[in-house]
Amino acid sequence: MNALLYARQTMLSVAACIVAAASFAQPADTRPMVEWVIPALPTNAPQTPEQADASRKRGRQLPAPEVLQPALDKALPAYQPRKEKLTGTFKGASSDVLTGLVQKWFEKFKTYHPGVTLSIAPPFAGSYGANELVKENLDFVFVSRELKPDDIVNFKAKFGYDPLTVPVVGGSYRHYGALDAVGFFVHKDNPIEKISFDQIDAMYSTTRHRGGKAITTWGDLGLTGEWADKPVKLYGIKPWNGFEEFVRQRVMSKGDKRGEWRDDIQFEKVVFPMAKNVAGDRYGVGYSGIAYIDAPVRMLPVVANPGDPPQAPTYENVALASYPLSRLIYFNTNKAPGKPLTPALDEFLRFILSREGQQVALDHASYIPLRAWQVQGSRALLDH
Repeated sequence: MNALLYARQTMLSVAACIVAAASFAQPADTRPMVEWVIPALPTNAPQTPEQADASRKRGRQLPAPEVLQPALDKALPAYQPRKEKLTGTFKGASSDVLTGLVQKWFEKFKTYHPGVTLSIAPPFAGSYGANELVKENLDFVFVSRELKPDDIVNFKAKFGYDPLTVPVVGGSYRHYGALDAVGFFVHKDNPIEKISFDQIDAMYSTTRHRGGKAITTWGDLGLTGEWADKPVKLYGIKPWNGFEEFVRQRVMSKGDKRGEWRDDIQFEKVVFPMAKNVAGDRYGVGYSGIAYIDAPVRMLPVVANPGDPPQAPTYENVALASYPLSRLIYFNTNKAPGKPLTPALDEFLRFILSREGQQVALDHASYIPLRAWQVQGSRALLDH
């Protein structure tokens, strides 16, 4: 088995574990859908080269937080500091949208363990940090997305095992550039009320690991009348992109099998035009981050597993982690399987994955704290 295949299989296995944890049993819900209309969001402009350079040097300026903030999960475990004295200096890296939150975690952790010094330094970019982790120039890296397949391949080639990748906080809801949740949408005239992972896979992939037949018409999705024989026009984001990799891992890949995109998708190099494309195509369907819904489209509730109730991409559902296309932020470090993590880094992660650590994220107000069941899954990764 070559390194690329092994890395892909391991990455998909981790993703599958996270998804499996998210698919907790829920009662069937047969209530009809309610629909309401809200204004499209303002159009976001891509970063200029000057803004991108400033972000790498100083971190990115985030938009104003949501007016309402989620409640912290009361079932989160309290932080219980180790009694022994911890010391050490550890250098890391961070995506440019995480610098403020990471610094707040460092500051709070130091009140418990003053002998431990944690730091991040520019350039602030997840890809840079992943490369430096392989070179052993850094001890950890916070990344605001899943690692690229190449990141894992390079790490595996160097060390013979995969990096430890631990979800530490939820993404944002609709913060441009800050790991917003992903939504699928159709033209406003389209009467479809929901869409499932199985259907998305059957529409968008050639591999169809979820077992469905290829979907090519709206009739295949259950629409009747004038819609029955109309073709489904697919819009997507060209690989590699954080949004497309997230959808590929979460929806199209299964077990150790990586999903592959159909070649008749109208790919865009960036996410910005997606809503406008579908708003102008009566038979179109597409996906993007919620922050990019700047045109009059219909957002679709999503069904992750057969029998699950549809989950609309609302702020409440994302905050409760019940919406299956909510995103996560990851802490990545070098930990050999079966061997303990460096005590100071292990303690730092256990602090983040506690009520006190998630309170720091809530106070920062840009990202959504984890629920208790998510923290339980992340903590379990530390013991592997």
